[in-house]
Amino acid sequence: MTKIIYQLLLKEKLLLSVHIDEYLDQNNFKGNQMKNRLSQFFVITTLLTTNAYAEMTPLQINIKEVMQMEHRTDEDKKRDRNRSPIHALSFFGLEQNMKVIEFAPGGGWYTKILAPLLEKEGELHLAYKSEWLDNLDKLLAKKGFQSTTKLPIELEWNNSEFKYDLGKLSFKMNDADMVLNIREYHNFNLTDKAKLNNEAFNALKPGGTYVIVDHTRRHMEKETRELARREDPVKVILEVQAAGFILEKSSDMFFRPDDELRYEVGRKTVTGNTDRFTLVFRKPK
Repeated sequence: MTKIIYQLLLKEKLLLSVHIDEYLDQNNFKGNQMKNRLSQFFVITTLLTTNAYAEMTPLQINIKEVMQMEHRTDEDKKRDRNRSPIHALSFFGLEQNMKVIEFAPGGGWYTKILAPLLEKEGELHLAYKSEWLDNLDKLLAKKGFQSTTKLPIELEWNNSEFKYDLGKLSFKMNDADMVLNIREYHNFNLTDKAKLNNEAFNALKPGGTYVIVDHTRRHMEKETRELARREDPVKVILEVQAAGFILEKSSDMFFRPDDELRYEVGRKTVTGNTDRFTLVFRKPK
């Protein structure tokens, strides 16, 4: 019985629409007492669900709806709980009329959420190597991606250093509202980090936002191969401030107490559950 009720709790749309007596009869629940108890349970759960929706902002409601769209795969959805896009994008300060640059979108996990959100009033520009952007052609042809454009940049993977080599960099604009750098900052050496931060500053309009999320390394811990995909957030703050940005806020939304901060982020003991810092910088007006 508990298992059945728990499964029902996970299906918000069912809880909001099911006719209780009919459902109980169909599932062979007998007895008025049992029906009354479950009916009360459904009512309370429906009220709680309705209140939860009422407390969500219009943006958060839209994000939730996009997360259910057909172009998102089951693999995409498995990461929702860990990456918490409703909370994250709200904290970043995203608005649906913004001009956004997504730097190094990878396989497009965030792209699949950002593009439909920005389609009607905003713009999404994907900054990545041209050949890698071509891998997203099938996705970009789908409904909801009409305001998403490719922004090719010079980028190569350096196998000897296990980092990207960033060539001449230009985002070809100076009026962006937001630049997103999500779990990619660790992939660059100091020279290329400075190049990236400076170009983000140049691409943003005054008052624009630069967001960095990355895997956490302990402060002042030396870089090793094991820690190559982790970043010291204090150093990141200093590096980004050197480009002219002001740190506006940070969040512990991705704090993970069981991540010991000493293992490579791809190891089975930590992958999918790394501690990550979230920093939001502002270009001065």
